[in-house]
Amino acid sequence: MHYTYYKRPLLWLVVLYMAALALFYTPSPSAKDVFHFIPQKEVTLTGKAIGFPAVKKKSTNVILKVSDVNGQAATGYVYARFAQEQAPAWHETVQVTGKLKAPYSVDLLGNFDWASYLATKNIFTEIKVADSRQIAPPGGWARMIVRVRTDILNTFEQNFDRNLSAIAGGVLLGERGEIDEQLYTDFQDSGAMHLLVASGGNVGFVTLVVFAFCGLFGLGRRKTAWLALIIAGVYTLIAGADAPLTRAYFMTACAVAGYILHRNSGVFQGLILSCLIILLLNPSAIFETGFEMSFLATLAIVICLNNYELPYKWPRWVKFFAQIFLATLSTQLVLLPVFTNVFYKVSFVGLVANMILVPLASFLMAVTFLFYIFSLLKIGFLLKAVTAVSLIGFKELVQFFASLPFAAVPAAAWQAGWIVAYYSGLFLLFNLPQKTFVKHAWKPVLTVMILAPCIQFAFFNSPTLWLLNEWNKSAILLRTPGGKRLLIGAGIDGKKLARAVLRSGGRTLDGVLISENATKQMKNVETLQEQVRVRRVISAFEDIWPDEETELSGFSVRALWGMLLNKQNELWINRGYHGKQDGLSYDISYKKIHFITAGNNRFIIQDKELIQNERNGTRAVKL
Repeated sequence: MHYTYYKRPLLWLVVLYMAALALFYTPSPSAKDVFHFIPQKEVTLTGKAIGFPAVKKKSTNVILKVSDVNGQAATGYVYARFAQEQAPAWHETVQVTGKLKAPYSVDLLGNFDWASYLATKNIFTEIKVADSRQIAPPGGWARMIVRVRTDILNTFEQNFDRNLSAIAGGVLLGERGEIDEQLYTDFQDSGAMHLLVASGGNVGFVTLVVFAFCGLFGLGRRKTAWLALIIAGVYTLIAGADAPLTRAYFMTACAVAGYILHRNSGVFQGLILSCLIILLLNPSAIFETGFEMSFLATLAIVICLNNYELPYKWPRWVKFFAQIFLATLSTQLVLLPVFTNVFYKVSFVGLVANMILVPLASFLMAVTFLFYIFSLLKIGFLLKAVTAVSLIGFKELVQFFASLPFAAVPAAAWQAGWIVAYYSGLFLLFNLPQKTFVKHAWKPVLTVMILAPCIQFAFFNSPTLWLLNEWNKSAILLRTPGGKRLLIGAGIDGKKLARAVLRSGGRTLDGVLISENATKQMKNVETLQEQVRVRRVISAFEDIWPDEETELSGFSVRALWGMLLNKQNELWINRGYHGKQDGLSYDISYKKIHFITAGNNRFIIQDKELIQNERNGTRAVKL
């Protein structure tokens, strides 16, 4: 791909717009959003189901696009929880009655926050449905899509066990259903989770496979492109046509349009144009992991396959697998920081695993779809054994790769400076065959690679204290500019504390100070140590008593009798040891850093100022 593509105004417009959104935009409800009706005790609203129902243990949940609330015009979306027998079909318009509420939110550093997740989809409200009635049925085409999708999933459930039917539904439609927790973890650890999710990668991969397959038979350029668009479109509809899929198909359509017009730049230009249109229509998409993955993966594949051209004399079947390798490698490399900052683990076997599992997944898509067609014709028994063996083999391969040493290693989140440096180097690597471009670009790119981490360290590396709270269970995490980390209190679940530490950018705690309830907190520390290295643990009234001091990796720690707040928000000291439920406060010093923990780690005292945490939240304090 010629380097002049990177000089085009549209590309730089998109880059600047994305940067502006990332820095200054915050998703929020519009003036007429259903969110503003929350203060009303009970509402009746009209909405259209825009996604397939998600069946849970206690409810069936659907996203509704709202048109009115209590007879007043309204906009926005609501996450509706129905009783299973009430759930509306896709594109069915219903009128529901219930109580609105803000989504459940625990904003704990490094952990999943349901409210923030919904906000990236422009959903700020939930409703538990007490009563529902149909206003308008789905259109004919929507009913047909629902019928086909439901029939496919039912066919899998009737013929295979729960895990195999979940894999079949996940690979073919992105609907994995209920799957064992361990098998779910195995898919994560092997780097194959994307094969069970109907994401942009699925649509792009379907398109790529159609192109590669048509290439084997020498089908013309225009016919191949139209066939790829048709098949990818049908797949998008049956797989749910939700935001990630629709977005990915739009990207694909723009890219293929350029291909049809015989313009090599059209694929790249179409991708950039689709990205701009998507973000203009929905700025919140910039924070959505699905959008980031779809765009980055597609961009990497376009650049890599254009720059690393395969020899003309290679057999077509060799080119097919070589293209799969390049697509897999480029995708794995470009998504590494995203996966790390979402899952806090790195799969070193992912590249090798995907070299085998990605082609096998495309084979499974064909086999499972053919099995469904054969079942419609009442001859499914002819393919049942082949389908079952293929699914079992796929599952066992996933489990094998997940069981390998270092398959999934806990990894700390990447800081912004290192992300910039990494993508700068990756950009140079993807364009390496363009020797003229590299000759002029390597110096500025190398400069960025060096400066970005330096700027991160010099200007965005203040000593930081995170006050963590989950339903009044608290902990305090300290990070110094030199990378030392100290955890005070471990009342929160160990896995959640581990993710908080990893999110802070490190995998090692120099110390853990247990302030109260040592038995319970030590269990959390043991769980924490499965992912994070802990150099030393100090337990209240065991390893340290009030007025005793100790050194901890450069930290000066002095134990104090527990400081608490009374109802008048006044400090008092709980002197005397009455049992294991008593707690200590700690006076902590490190170079210019000095503070006292109090209230069983619910607040700190710094320079006589009392700084409290936030209920079910994370409060960052720059020291």
